[in-house]
Parts: sequence; structure tokens; C-alpha cells
Amino acid sequence: MKKRVAILGSTGSIGTQALEVIQAQPQAFEVEVLTAHSNADLLIAQAIAFQPNVVVITKDELYDQVRDALESYPIKVYAGMNAVNGVVQMDTVDIVLTAMVGYAGLQPTIKAIEAGKTIALANKETLVVAGQLITDLAREKGVNIYPVDSEHSAIFQCLAGEFHNPIEKIILTASGGPFRGRDRAYLQTVTKAQALKHPNWDMGAKITIDSASLMNKGLEVIEAKWLFGLRNDQIEVVVHPQSIVHSLVQFEDGSLKAQMGLPDMKLPIQYALNYPNRLKADFPRFNFLNYPQLTFEQPDLETFQNLGLAFAAMEKGGNAPCVLNAANEVAVAAFLREEIGFLEMSDLISDCLAKVAYIAKPSLEDFVQTDQETRQMALSLMQA
Repeated sequence: MKKRVAILGSTGSIGTQALEVIQAQPQAFEVEVLTAHSNADLLIAQAIAFQPNVVVITKDELYDQVRDALESYPIKVYAGMNAVNGVVQMDTVDIVLTAMVGYAGLQPTIKAIEAGKTIALANKETLVVAGQLITDLAREKGVNIYPVDSEHSAIFQCLAGEFHNPIEKIILTASGGPFRGRDRAYLQTVTKAQALKHPNWDMGAKITIDSASLMNKGLEVIEAKWLFGLRNDQIEVVVHPQSIVHSLVQFEDGSLKAQMGLPDMKLPIQYALNYPNRLKADFPRFNFLNYPQLTFEQPDLETFQNLGLAFAAMEKGGNAPCVLNAANEVAVAAFLREEIGFLEMSDLISDCLAKVAYIAKPSLEDFVQTDQETRQMALSLMQA
């Protein structure tokens, strides 16, 4: 039986690569739902190519364009976030790949879990913002959440056959981004163009900036805590510039397991979509002789303060990670508009963490309010 896949965020980096995986494995998958925010042209092209049952464009004013373009095809067209929240619950969906960027992925993921859908999670912000709520709900509904991030997929793969063995710690690897080894004086003047040049991975703008500031690794630390049921002190980060070792697990006997491979998101996407079975694929193969040296170093938390802020927010718990995420989304958007400097992103996030009201045991409504309050706070701080 083919798995029927809903891809939330099909026009982004993960979404387009997921469609490449599905195209290469037509015997295993078929596309049931595609959603996009504003890239109507690409969504239309994807819909024509893959013939899903449903497409959703969340930007309402683009609905007519998408509907008219697909009028001659047997494809239902909807608009808005409420439509996304509805289509993930359809009986014809087997697995939901949540690849929307940022906080926007939270509500659809909750709705999919409530409907009992398997989740392939590429939207780390969902667990950053509401990790306890999401994992409790998944447990209650008997829903599996399979990680798509390369680092979390690596840990998941290392745990295959080991689920009965307690983890001593996990080690998340980070490339270090384009500014590894640079000091704060250098970072004071870096440009958007420089920050968008990641040395190893081809990603969307938001996650590329997060990688340059090490916030991406901070978000992954919090995501890992919830995905794998870890204590805060069981998670470490090490900088590995070659991005070949995708992450490691250390067990109680001291043994370390690592998952390795070339930087290619299609492999973890395919692993999540078809777990527990591996599908034969023609992905490029790693050759040790092409990488005679694999190196590792400590992250520079003094220069790249976002990683430290993420650890602090995780330690504080409650709604602090929600504040961290919302402030970061505003900061990254402002940096991409060239309204604030690279280092000012950390300053803005730190200020929001200090000023937004702390809630120790937040409800879903508290998370919604915290997200809105933080965004307003961040915008007002930038205008001050």
C-alpha cells in the first residue's frame, strides 16, 4: 500500500526535496495534500505534476490565481490556515510532513495529531514552543512523531534497536555556519548576503540565518529534549565543520553511536516517510578518502550568544522557549530586511526573554498569547 502524504510547506526547501523523494519512489508514496503560503506559481506547478487531492494556499488573496490555474484538474483548492488545519485531518491522509517555517506549523501539527495522523516533523518550532503539550498529546493519541531534521534523524537512526537501552547523553553536531572562528568585532558588520552563504547546506533564508547565528542549533537542542525524553543535562553540542557526522548517541556503557553521510536532506526525509523500512535510493555515497580529516570543536558561546540563550530558555522552561522562538522570528525577519545588524538579533531576543511575562505551566492559549505578546514587544523594542 502506498503511503498518502500531506506536505505542509511544499514550496520550501524541505517540501521541494520531499517531492523529489516521492517522485523517485512512486511505488511507496503518493501526494494527497500540498500547502504553501505565498509561492502560488510553484504550488500550481507542483499540483499539476503530482495531482494531489487537495491544495491549500494560505495567503487568501492568492486563492483565485491558484483556483483558476487548476480549474481543469480534479484538484480541490482551498485558502487560509483554517483550511490547512482541516485538510490534515482527512481520512485519505496517512502521514503529515510538517515543513512549514516557524510558529505557523504549531496548530496544523496539533490538528494532525488529534486526528491520529503519523507526523514527519521538519518544523522544529512546534516542539520548541510547546514540547510538553505536543508530546503529551501524541502519547494520548498513540501518534508517532518521526524527526526529519538531519541531526534528530541521526539520533533516531542510532536508537534503532536500542530503545530499551537508556541514553546517557546525545551530542548534536553543528557546522558552525559561515562565520565559524570569527569574533564579535567581525560579526558587527556582516551583511545579509554573507549570512545567507551556508558552507554545507542549501536551505531557506530563515533557517540559513538561524544556522549562521547558531540559533538553529539552540532550537534543535530544545526539540531533542522533547523528541527523545531527555533531561537538559543530557544534551551537548559540538561544532563539526564537515557536516558528515550528523549527531551521536552515548549509552550508559560509554559506547557512542554516530550516523554519518553526505549533507543531503533527502535521506532523513525518506527515512521518516517510510520508517521503519529503508528504501533503496541513488543518493550520493560518502567516501572516507574524500574526507581524510573530520574535526570537532567547542561552540563559541561568547561570540554566538543565541545558543546560550536557547539553553537558558530550555532550563527555565514554561513559556520561555516560546518567547525565544517568537523573538527570534521577528529578529531574523528584521535582519533579512536589513533593519538590524547580525549581533542585534541576540540583543533583541535577550531583551524579550527578560521582559515578557513568565508562565511556568502554560496552556495552548497561553502559548498563543505569549507568541503575540513577544512579537509586539520585539517590534516595539526595535522602534524604541
